[in-house]
Amino acid sequence: MHVLILGGTTEARRLAEILPGRVRVTSSLAGRVAQPRLPAGEVRIGGFGGAEGLAQWLRAHNVDALIDATHPFAGTISFHAAAAAAETHVPLLALRRPGWVAAEGDDWRPAASLQEAAALLPGLGQRVFLTTGRMGLAAFADLAEPWFLVRSVDAPEPPHPPRMQVLLDRGPFTLDGERELLARHRIDVMVTKDSGGAATAPKLTAAREAGLPVVVVQRPPVPPGVPVAATPDEAAGWLAQLPLSG
Repeated sequence: MHVLILGGTTEARRLAEILPGRVRVTSSLAGRVAQPRLPAGEVRIGGFGGAEGLAQWLRAHNVDALIDATHPFAGTISFHAAAAAAETHVPLLALRRPGWVAAEGDDWRPAASLQEAAALLPGLGQRVFLTTGRMGLAAFADLAEPWFLVRSVDAPEPPHPPRMQVLLDRGPFTLDGERELLARHRIDVMVTKDSGGAATAPKLTAAREAGLPVVVVQRPPVPPGVPVAATPDEAAGWLAQLPLSG
């Protein structure tokens, strides 16, 4: 059985590890991170050329099942996967970690997009901890007054906010470390995406303790009709039910 995992996440790497040896696993990484954490099994890096390119790859490599375990905000590839799976009749599953849930004391401000998040900022604070990744900084490029602390794995490229300090780092992060970071940089507002997971969740606890407002960008929906698993174990169970897995 040949399984293609559209990966790049912790869940994708874990799934590649736990699948039995009789399953051939190919993990596809987008190539946006300079030094990605490589999963077990075969790895390909780079795009497919849209839905049609992905469909051609599925056929050419005799893929029996497709698992979309990309980042919750990698919306384009998810819809390409749905279209390619429908065209080739390859079973498709979306592996999505659950989103974060607000706790008592949280001051969360939902935003439907990065642009909406940027529009909320002027009334919330002047020293912004921006943890939305390096790819979406253009949405904040016109905000000349706030100062931004931008944390990302790789250095961002323009356009980006004019008053900005970049912190190159990769999770998981500790609660003590997040507390110290907020205090040292005198952060008074945070912006994040609802990525879910434990690796970057301590920043939300630190913000709650400090009484900071947090602008939370809501994740895009999974394409209609695509089944969803919340954990790698659930995804492995889904694969085990497919006819070719036995």
